[in-house]
Amino acid sequence: MNLSFFDQFASPTLLGVPLIVFSLILPTFLLAPQTKLWVGNRMQSLQLWFSHNFTKQLMLPLNKPGHKWSLILVSLMLLLMSVNLLGLLPYTFTPTTQLSMNLGLATPLWLATVLLGMRNQPTNSLGHMLPEGTPALLIPALIVIETISLFIRPLALGVRLTANLTAGHLLIQLISTAVLVLLPMMPTVAIITAMVLFLLTLLEIAVAVIQAYVFVLLLSLYLQENV
Repeated sequence: MNLSFFDQFASPTLLGVPLIVFSLILPTFLLAPQTKLWVGNRMQSLQLWFSHNFTKQLMLPLNKPGHKWSLILVSLMLLLMSVNLLGLLPYTFTPTTQLSMNLGLATPLWLATVLLGMRNQPTNSLGHMLPEGTPALLIPALIVIETISLFIRPLALGVRLTANLTAGHLLIQLISTAVLVLLPMMPTVAIITAMVLFLLTLLEIAVAVIQAYVFVLLLSLYLQENV
């Protein structure tokens, strides 16, 4: 029974084809078709409005050299948000519940920000390891602590995204199982539990969007320190 709760984190297949492949095709239907009209439809206007405002807010605290990262960060935000939301559909699989995928996204981007800072402004980048005015006795310990905190950043990014999505999916699985068990015995309690499940699903939709935003926002903060 305990193992069945974690079966949702295995990619379901149909005739040997992973169903996540069909799920990833779904966002293509949300893209507005190319037309020769000057003014697009409402869906295209909404997408442009969201992309413009998100990019503007994300690039606001960054210096001008950091604006080159706008396409990467916005694309990463849309990718994570799409994958997180698609994982809430029935018979689908959420790739971002796997720590290996999240670390595969976080580590190269974090390393790119660190190498960028070491190349463009090595003094300021190394200066973060030792704040000004530190007592001489604390210098060795502080350098070790700051170095560990620097290298633990990609792990924190990956674990945060994995833990939040995994916890939400497990909670939905537990409550939905309770609804099925209680329905023949206590219908009233089952209906109340189903209402809680609906509210939890809405919360999980919000978590899927917020966690994608937090992932990209923290990357932009790491970039801000190195540009």
